[in-house]
This record gives sequence, structure tokens and C-alpha cells, in this order.
Amino acid sequence: MSNHQFDGLEMKLAFQEDMIQKLDDALVSQQHQILILQRQVQLLSKELRALDSRSLGDATPEPPPPHY
Repeated sequence: MSNHQFDGLEMKLAFQEDMIQKLDDALVSQQHQILILQRQVQLLSKELRALDSRSLGDATPEPPPPHY
């Protein structure tokens, strides 16, 4: 192989290594965002269950609407 061919292979390898690093960084960032969103969903679900149990706990029957 000639020196020119080695240079081409080295450039391709460097490009691939850079691309792999960028993809890895994106994956780490997305995983972090997923963990944050999962925690938010858990908190919202907990709040929703608390609201639901409070509204069921003091369930006083509503008076019927007036008929016209």
C-alpha cells in the first residue's frame, strides 16, 4: 500500500472515531433526559393518586341540578 492510501485510511478512521464519540455523547445525554422524564412521571403519578384519594375520601353527593 502506498503512503497516500494509508493517509486515506487514517482519515477515515479518525472520522469514524469522531462520529462514534459524538454518538456516544448523544446517547449519554438522551439517557440523562430519559431518567429526568421518568422521575417527573413518577412524581406526577404520585400527585395524581393523592388528588384522587382526597377527592374520593370526602365524596359528598352533589345536589341534583335544577330542572328548568
